[in-house]
Amino acid sequence: MNACRSVTFLAALCCVLAGGSASCAEPPRSARPNVVVLLADDAGYGDFSFVGNRNLSTPAIDSLARDGAVLRQFMVQPFCSPTRAEFLTGRCYPRTGVRGVSGGSERMAADELTVAEVFCRGGYATGCFGKWHNGTQWPFHPLARGFATFYGFTEGHWAGYFDTPLSDGTRFVTSRGYITDDLTTHAIAFIREARAEGKPFFCYVPYNTPHSPMCVPDDEWRRFENRPLSLPGGDREDPAMTRAALAMVENMDHNVGRILAALDDLGIAGDTVVVFFSDNGPNSPRWNAGLRGIKGSTDDGGSRSVCCIRHSGKILAGTTVTPLTGAIDLLPTLADLCGIEADPRKPFDGMSVAPLLEDRDAEGGLSRRLNARAIVSRRGDMVSVRTSRHRLDHKGRLYDMAEDPGQTRDISPALPDEAARLGQIADAYRQDVIGNEPDVAGTPFPVGWPGAPLTELTAGEGIPRGGVKRSSNAANSSYFTGWTDANDAIVWPIDVVRPGRYHVELWYTVPDADAGATIEVSCGTSRLVATVGPGWNPPLLTGEDRIPRSEGYDKYFKPLRLGAIDLGAGAATLRLQATSIPGTTVADVRRIVLIPADTAPQ
Repeated sequence: MNACRSVTFLAALCCVLAGGSASCAEPPRSARPNVVVLLADDAGYGDFSFVGNRNLSTPAIDSLARDGAVLRQFMVQPFCSPTRAEFLTGRCYPRTGVRGVSGGSERMAADELTVAEVFCRGGYATGCFGKWHNGTQWPFHPLARGFATFYGFTEGHWAGYFDTPLSDGTRFVTSRGYITDDLTTHAIAFIREARAEGKPFFCYVPYNTPHSPMCVPDDEWRRFENRPLSLPGGDREDPAMTRAALAMVENMDHNVGRILAALDDLGIAGDTVVVFFSDNGPNSPRWNAGLRGIKGSTDDGGSRSVCCIRHSGKILAGTTVTPLTGAIDLLPTLADLCGIEADPRKPFDGMSVAPLLEDRDAEGGLSRRLNARAIVSRRGDMVSVRTSRHRLDHKGRLYDMAEDPGQTRDISPALPDEAARLGQIADAYRQDVIGNEPDVAGTPFPVGWPGAPLTELTAGEGIPRGGVKRSSNAANSSYFTGWTDANDAIVWPIDVVRPGRYHVELWYTVPDADAGATIEVSCGTSRLVATVGPGWNPPLLTGEDRIPRSEGYDKYFKPLRLGAIDLGAGAATLRLQATSIPGTTVADVRRIVLIPADTAPQ
């Protein structure tokens, strides 16, 4: 059976999927430490005051660096989904099937073991609050990957930052206030509930700031709007963009502080491992501690992140880890710190650095292994190799990262043997890792996966036909618009895992004057005909943009139950097409939701 259609064995052991949530099978083990993992989105290495940025103040994140350990050479990938996949699995992201950031290319293979499954098996309450970005349908959804609680959004790029549409489990809801504040509120509620139940918890908070669009509350913006930048980011810097990004980082720092305060209030700060890192480099040219490159770059500026780990009483304050580490190391490290057997189904590419954090590497064996290792940064055909001392960039130029962190002097002529050695590592990565990556991105979207209460097919995953187009240049968080003609259509490639009858929900908007179009939903030989209405035409959620956005805006979509359709097993195409259009447009469409008829309320 295709790996993408096999139920993961460990997930079946540790989680019972029902009603859109996962339930851990083992009893709680309260003696084990709790874990909070905080992930920034598009925050660069230089976006924090503890690394020397005088343009902002990040006291909460600085406190993690001061009171815990700092991993000085911590490597991530140049984009969002790949880094998340490496953190979640401890493996190089091409091995997991992740190839991109949208349209299904962000999905991880179903047989990958995740950090949430590891902690679920260890008796932990598991929750994810924020930007998932590793798949929307089962078996890719966070509730199918070991998380018992999910609040946020499964897609990547998000258009709304204030009172925005989100998901609470599998329910579509609207957040309250600014998104970072709201995600934090839900994470704290989860922590309090787990504490009240006497259960250790694994709380993953992947924020979506300072990712664009550049929206931030008035209070944070007023502090930055006219602030001089004491550390400029070069000729390409847009000061307004920098100020907005740093205002968003300060807001995020405030929310990190709220979580740390909650741990203090509950008396569990000393019993909780707290991790903070970012998913890639900064999303614009700005001060980045002298590193070359920004988000998307395989140089250090795009592929190096801060990483702080605090565990009071276990990790000495002010600990510095200088050997090379990365996101692939976090799963084995956290399992080690918490005394959980990770038991990987597939070999980890990362290794536990817990002995360095807890001063258990007396003979220096781990330090030597880390100093001898190489970590690859990859974007498409660009492959760059990093060691503790050198980086070979994607053009074959070699740099001494200790003496030249800005990568200004190619030393390959002076060190041809080292350049050749790292080149061989890059070639081996292309052949053994990229060459054997599973084709998850090329598979249809699964419908009716075992345990899935519903299947959501988003506009970002659909294919427009005729005059239909997406509302945004970013497929994530977009909707279909321009549906005006009988020859127009919207299609999704699907794979029906569980054949049967499904209720079909259309999430739509349409002006009152245009309501009443007749549409057909078809799949194979099955047909469903319905009318789009009543009118529902809310305004765009324009938010509080601090600079003009390149992406589109979102709006509130309304569910319309169209009826039921019979879906046969196997690969097929789900198609929306209008048969009668009395007005000027059919509808704007955000998603189709398929709900098994034998589980859906009538």
